[in-house]
Amino acid sequence: MSTMYTQISNEDIVIDAGGVGFAFGTGAARKPVLHHIDLKVSQGEFVILTGPSGAGKTTLLSLIGALRSLQAGSITVLGTELSGLTIEGQTRIRRQIGYIFQDHNLFDALTAFQCLRLASELREQTPTKEQALAEAQELLEQLGLGTCLHARPGELSTGQKQRVAIARALINTPPIILADEPTASLDLESSRLVMARLRAHVAVGASIVMITHDSRIFPQADRLIRMADGYIEG
Repeated sequence: MSTMYTQISNEDIVIDAGGVGFAFGTGAARKPVLHHIDLKVSQGEFVILTGPSGAGKTTLLSLIGALRSLQAGSITVLGTELSGLTIEGQTRIRRQIGYIFQDHNLFDALTAFQCLRLASELREQTPTKEQALAEAQELLEQLGLGTCLHARPGELSTGQKQRVAIARALINTPPIILADEPTASLDLESSRLVMARLRAHVAVGASIVMITHDSRIFPQADRLIRMADGYIEG
């Protein structure tokens, strides 16, 4: 697959969060989950967020990904301030992000190829079916799923479904990937294949922010950030 990146200085910030706060509920039921979070991520940087459940990691990721509206503070993604962004603006930002969720969120009726083909149609220039097929086959082979091109989710194991979801996030070579526990359901070899592909994506200038408790992955990150009780530690 072709890529759209060139290596540039790590001083180029693609995610810049400042003073971010967030709470669920209102009134007496209001529960703050993030407190004055500051975070900068450079182009070509692989950042891991870790910490106990309830630390606010997933909420922070959803705010960076324009999947929730900001309540306090500022987040700039790829030069665009997310606060007060229109629906059209949110859509533009989301199209530049690859999302990997804890649940694979695949459509039961779609094969792995159809899933990746649907994602590829979000590009400004939609590839032909032949191009999409070749790209999907190459990517699935890199993730150890070369024989699963035409398999539907019901024919796949949990780990295979997760790798299809990872392929979906990668298919458009987005400049940012946001991943929530992408290797939780993977065995050692599958995890190795996934991390090799993600590291290759970073090597060409993309940035990854990943939530994980998988300590096998920690040494591969450029930076490890620990969160607890809605704060970044240290």
